[in-house]
Amino acid sequence: MFARIAVFVLVLTLAWAVVARAGSAAEPEQAYVVKRGDTLWSIAAARYGGDPRGGVWRIQKRNGLETGVIRSGQRLVLP
Repeated sequence: MFARIAVFVLVLTLAWAVVARAGSAAEPEQAYVVKRGDTLWSIAAARYGGDPRGGVWRIQKRNGLETGVIRSGQRLVLP
């Protein structure tokens, strides 16, 4: 009897984890063309809530940027 309850709880926990992960998925990636005056900081602040530092890091990592320098007209992928 205990084994059945343990298996049921395990299955229920795994199902909840799958549903929670699917429900908390971020928005799909989008292309962004850098405008004059844009910075990674301003783009991250507009795109992601809270502290922009994490957004800056994600944008840099996703686009393979070694520095925070971006150019007007440059196409970025926003994760």
